[in-house]
Amino acid sequence: MVSGTLSIDALLDEMTSEARALIIRRDLQAPLMVGIRTGGVWLAERLHRQLGLTAPLGVLDISFYRDDFTQVGINPRVQPSQLPCATEGRDILLVDDVIMSGRTIRAALNELFDYGRPASVSLITLLDLQRRELPIQPDVVGGTLALGPDQQVKLNGPDPLTLTIRQRG
Repeated sequence: MVSGTLSIDALLDEMTSEARALIIRRDLQAPLMVGIRTGGVWLAERLHRQLGLTAPLGVLDISFYRDDFTQVGINPRVQPSQLPCATEGRDILLVDDVIMSGRTIRAALNELFDYGRPASVSLITLLDLQRRELPIQPDVVGGTLALGPDQQVKLNGPDPLTLTIRQRG
């Protein structure tokens, strides 16, 4: 469990090592890294650089795939997804900033499969808040964080990347 001050750079270094080991262990050939907008994209950009991946970076905006889309409000801030190549048969490294319930990842998987059937999807997250509602687990995680029921965490960025823990309002 992460406690005290969180060093995003230290977490990213550890995640890079774990992701590199995952790529080798699973023999992933030219994996396509895809970040979930917005915090996941910021992390993916850093990890992509640190891993020296050659395939272009992809971006997903899962707004229309969320199961709470109608509850978000009339004007959600939707931006286009950008996948630089086909996902069919590709090994995907899916990156998000935080995993909590698993619903964001489910939405991202739904969107990815609309583009084609990947060979595999590996999940990389900075923080695991361990409040799962769906059976989805990250393959690489920077750390775990226990929050009170009235707290939330937000990744700010892109440069510098910082974390804010605040009371829900």
